[in-house]
Amino acid sequence: MTLFNVLHVQSQEEVIWEPGFRFTWNDFKGPVQIGSSAAATTASGISYNFSTSYENNELKVEYTVGAYFYPTRSWYKPEVCNDVTLSHEQLHFDITELYARKMRKQLAITKFTENVKEEVRKIYKTTLRQLNDFQNKYDSETNYSRNLIVQERWVNEIETVLKD
Repeated sequence: MTLFNVLHVQSQEEVIWEPGFRFTWNDFKGPVQIGSSAAATTASGISYNFSTSYENNELKVEYTVGAYFYPTRSWYKPEVCNDVTLSHEQLHFDITELYARKMRKQLAITKFTENVKEEVRKIYKTTLRQLNDFQNKYDSETNYSRNLIVQERWVNEIETVLKD
């Protein structure tokens, strides 16, 4: 299971996605959600910022987009989790990075107008919807990591895409 954050919270611990980063259970520092049927939750999200300027009377937009993991909002139940569960949770974070890249690509090809703030916000909201749908598809197809064959296929596919 994954939780998406849309707002960047300065006071909260966060980890930006990097190619070599791999979770350990020690990274999951949040309290277990009482009553949840999930074995673990990875709180991750996409944050962005942008600025505009004019160069030779042409609008120039500069931006940064990052995928973040929030340890204090992520949790697991040790009695039901194992290495497969951890790999499943890692892939949720990797999928968040995949969609951060998709957002960067969309920003790079967009011809912005004077309404750049709303145009960037629209790209962000569309990216989050697509990310949410993809995360849900991942959980559904892998049965939350219980279908080991499908889980391994997802791991291989996402790892391949992130190497490109």
